[in-house]
Amino acid sequence: MQFPAEHRLPACCRRQLADDFQRNTQIQRNERSMGFSAGCRKAQASSLCSPDTRRPRLLVKNMKHKPFRGLGAILFKEFIVVWRDPLTLFFFFFPPLIEMIAFGYALDNDVKHMAMLVLNEDRTVESRQLIDRFVNTESFRVVGEVQNLEQLKSEMRKGRAYAALDIPPNFTRELMAGHSAQVQLLVDGSNSTTALQALQTGLGVALTQSLESLLRETGRQGMPIDVRPQMLYNPAMRAPNFFVPGVIGVVLQIGTTVAAAMALVRERERGTLEQLLVSPLSRAGLMLGKLVPYLCIGMAMALVLFTIMRFVFFVPIVGNVFAMMFSTLVYVFALLSLGLLVGTKAENQMQALQMSMVFLLPSVFFSGFIFPRETMPWIFYAFGALFPTTYFIALMRAIILRGANFFEYWPNLAVLIVMSNLLFILCALQFRKKIA
Repeated sequence: MQFPAEHRLPACCRRQLADDFQRNTQIQRNERSMGFSAGCRKAQASSLCSPDTRRPRLLVKNMKHKPFRGLGAILFKEFIVVWRDPLTLFFFFFPPLIEMIAFGYALDNDVKHMAMLVLNEDRTVESRQLIDRFVNTESFRVVGEVQNLEQLKSEMRKGRAYAALDIPPNFTRELMAGHSAQVQLLVDGSNSTTALQALQTGLGVALTQSLESLLRETGRQGMPIDVRPQMLYNPAMRAPNFFVPGVIGVVLQIGTTVAAAMALVRERERGTLEQLLVSPLSRAGLMLGKLVPYLCIGMAMALVLFTIMRFVFFVPIVGNVFAMMFSTLVYVFALLSLGLLVGTKAENQMQALQMSMVFLLPSVFFSGFIFPRETMPWIFYAFGALFPTTYFIALMRAIILRGANFFEYWPNLAVLIVMSNLLFILCALQFRKKIA
């Protein structure tokens, strides 16, 4: 193309003019192909334009009726982004695996081999037999002997022992005379868990020895009332059977919520979110497209965690495996929707991380993961009902441990499904409001 009047301009200016001319030509060609013209633009204001000029408006109107428009494209894009980001995959899998193993072994409310001091002022065979009875329960271990009561209390204040056994000098004489032989068990109450275990074990040892003495003196062959308990669903009273299903729920929340929130905020910081907004994508399609890849990763991580639960901690899966995985799918979807909701509120990745952690501690303490919800005040009991973790832990313990069928666990599953849908809808609405 020649520019007779501009031959004396520099080369950079000539290139700029050529680019502007080609751009304007392309815009006019696109307008003519879609039914627009200069006269049509004027007539559009007075509603005298031909029907062809309303075609773009009709196209936009038809596009609004597709709630998940562009889902396939955003899915393809997000899978590529996740696959090309090994750091995200590393933090998605590695920390939850470490937390799963650490929590599974560390969480145990069955206290064993508590340190115990002994003050034996009787020093007879009977007093030593009583000490052996305490040690044989496997709840206590003797860490030393003291000579007087002051030394005993001083050692306990130092934290050297959780319990102390004080046997008076007349223990055997009172026992042989048929009187009540008194023994003092000192328990450190600063730790309620170990204190309760020590107290129950000490009372059990004393009760057992007293009943044996009474039966031997009366000549009875058995107890007047024989209670034969049967432990259901966890006969060995193993702590991993109780804690590990709950650990899976907490670990999944840590990984999925943070990942979903960080993904949306990262798009905003890089400036690619604005490009997605001007593209013909629906808000629901954009949210679901960003959620599904992490849903697949979350389910893969859940499968790994269930494998560790079964073959590392030896927790049997009594119920239906399909019901267990479907409940996990609904739970992960709810967590990812919660993470996207956090992402619509946060302005940067640090805020997203902090806001995601806000939901973690309440989910641990108020969901029944460690403490029974029935013992909580009503306000905290109601507060715990707002978290998806509460219903997921109840579902896992019902399916994995008790082998419950659908009609026995469906209320928790129904609440989880409703909660996941509400969180996703709220996320889409909040995202549209923030962009507007």
